[in-house]
Amino acid sequence: MSRLWPFTLRGTGALVLAVTSFVVARQAGIPELMYFGTLLVALLAGSAVVLLLTRGAGEVTRAVSPDVPEVGARAEVVVRAGLRSALPASAGRWSDVVPAGLAGRARGSFPAAAAVELRYDVVGAARGIHSLGPLEVTTTDPFGVLRRRLRLGRPTPVTVAPAVIDLAALPSASGEAGGTRQTAALQLGQGADNLVARPYAPGDSMRRIHWRATAHRDMLMVRQEEQESSPAATVVLDRAVSRWSPAAALAPASDPAFETAVSACVSVLARLVHEGYTVDVVDSDGTLLVDPVEGGDDVEARAAAAMFATLTARPDDESRRVLPASAAALLGPLVVVTGSLTPDDRAGLGSTAPRSSLAVLLAVAEHTELDALWHAGWRASTLRPRGDIAESWDAAMEQGYARVDR
Repeated sequence: MSRLWPFTLRGTGALVLAVTSFVVARQAGIPELMYFGTLLVALLAGSAVVLLLTRGAGEVTRAVSPDVPEVGARAEVVVRAGLRSALPASAGRWSDVVPAGLAGRARGSFPAAAAVELRYDVVGAARGIHSLGPLEVTTTDPFGVLRRRLRLGRPTPVTVAPAVIDLAALPSASGEAGGTRQTAALQLGQGADNLVARPYAPGDSMRRIHWRATAHRDMLMVRQEEQESSPAATVVLDRAVSRWSPAAALAPASDPAFETAVSACVSVLARLVHEGYTVDVVDSDGTLLVDPVEGGDDVEARAAAAMFATLTARPDDESRRVLPASAAALLGPLVVVTGSLTPDDRAGLGSTAPRSSLAVLLAVAEHTELDALWHAGWRASTLRPRGDIAESWDAAMEQGYARVDR
């Protein structure tokens, strides 16, 4: 039955029967059929009036948990609808419009109540911002002859972040200080007790006064704060469109290779942060793609992934660099996620191998020759579009810089 046809199967039968009664009554001269047809028409008209007086306007709100689901992850959607009508509402059916970037079944029975709470699950299918809704409610009159479809509320934007894959730990003591936060207590002043204290400064809390050191020095002393140092690491996501399909510059989720690269980038970010590194994520032209994430802040690392929900490839710059100009001087871990490399790209990477003690390159392509990079000190691995990111990462971490073709 067409969605524009307001009559149910029962109502369509009643309408056909009413028209038939009028025709037969006129042709055969049977007045009783005229009365019967009039009764059916009155029934249909009364049902229409009742339907118009029920299920009027309403407010619809949606809550998605988690707020930013990842590709492949499940999220719960809670829809709250408050409806206003002149007559008591009747039960019906509901459905919520689920966009292509999300997957899920959003339909069911709609109860006869003024305030309704509906729940369903969706799964992130594609990176980007997708509109969920509006809510569509279909009700019938008490006789079940007419239906009414209402679209309530506005669509709700849902941000789908790239998938964060759990990657294996780095080799021990990667980088100049290793991934563990280093704590260094500065000992100011040398006394008989070798006290960790410093002179009082305006603004210091009285609770931090070191009374034993104060008595020993004959001056007000406070406990010295322990200073934490978090080694730095850098992740480079090469967004130059020449290394991807032209579709990668148009919209998120348009190029499978670029989607794999974005997921690999945020996965590496999460791994490095988990190991205690403060991480910068930059483009190959040196542009910072997200604010630096402090070492050990796993929650912030996941939140940073949401910043990549709408990221696309960019036009090439004149330098056509795979690495930012400053990368050669980096001492901490350096991870480069790039696409299909030309011979000139590989030669440039080999001749400007960074000083980093852990230089990793993931090339997202069907096939890329990486022998020259291995000899130059890179831990390099090929990752096919839609391939296993964790497996490619393991290959790069293996001693001997093995290459993986999947």
